Amino acid sequence: MKEQFRAILAGDLNRQEAGVLLDRWCARAERSRLAPFVKVARTMRDRRELRLNAVEHGISNGRVEGLNTKVRLLIRRAYGFHSADAALALVMLAAGPIDLKLPHERPAAKAAA
Repeated sequence: MKEQFRAILAGDLNRQEAGVLLDRWCARAERSRLAPFVKVARTMRDRRELRLNAVEHGISNGRVEGLNTKVRLLIRRAYGFHSADAALALVMLAAGPIDLKLPHERPAAKAAA
C-alpha cells in the first residue's frame, strides 16, 4: 500500500486523478482494519484538500524539513563557539546558498510541436 500512496504523490497525475486514487487508497486502508492504516486513512481524508494542493502545485515541505534538520545538527556542533556569528557562518558554509524556486517562478515546459 505504501507504493500505491507514493504513486499518488509522485507528481505525474493531475488533481482529479490524484483525488480518485487517494479516495480508493483511503477506502482500502480503512477496510484493512489495521489500526495504523485506519488512522492514516482518516488523517488523509481530513486533509484531502491539502494533499491535492501539494499534488497540483508540486510543493512539499520535505526540502524545508531537511534543511531544518541540517541546521539543528550544525547548531549542536557549534556549541562552545564564542559568538553566534561563528555558528551562522558554519550554517551558511554547509547549507548555503539556498535557492528555492516556487512553481510559479519556474519556467514553463515547452509543448512538443
